[in-house]
Amino acid sequence: MTSKTDQIYITKVINGDTNAFASLVNTYKNMVFSLVFKMTKNREEAEEISQDTFIKAYKNLSKFKGDSKFSTWLYRIAYHTSLDNLKKNKNNNNSFEINEITFNQIKATEHILEGIERKERAKMMEICLHKLPDEERTIIWMFYYDELSLKEITEITSMSESNLKVKLHRARKKLLTIVKENVVPEMIENYGRK
Repeated sequence: MTSKTDQIYITKVINGDTNAFASLVNTYKNMVFSLVFKMTKNREEAEEISQDTFIKAYKNLSKFKGDSKFSTWLYRIAYHTSLDNLKKNKNNNNSFEINEITFNQIKATEHILEGIERKERAKMMEICLHKLPDEERTIIWMFYYDELSLKEITEITSMSESNLKVKLHRARKKLLTIVKENVVPEMIENYGRK
């Protein structure tokens, strides 16, 4: 759906055609659910937060000014609704120390990962991604998997671009540490086994 088509449906909803909102939900429900699920790691919570996101979007649709894409505006609502939920349920404590990583260690780890088949690498990376703290995992996901620009991510997260760059850099370092600690030992252990 294009921005022009989005605007047509938004105008219809604002003018009283509540059924037009179903078209927006159908277009963006997978995108919203995917983001929320990446943040919460829980399908039931993700479904509930996704519903909350669309309810908030519906109630605030008249506030959408079109300064950004509708998808970016909706993504922002989903992101902040997820963060609020995570803060309420602060039972996951995902903090660990970042080891000092040298350039040679990065290259060695990248070289090892190149030897893993693509499917296995994707599975391992997803496991490693889920070991990151929620906010960092989400930023990595938005930037690399959803291929959102830094500008779009700053609009969604309300972070400054410099803060986002710092957090993205730290998240990459943490992810590299996780990969090094989890993937490399497993590969060494299983090396040569069929």
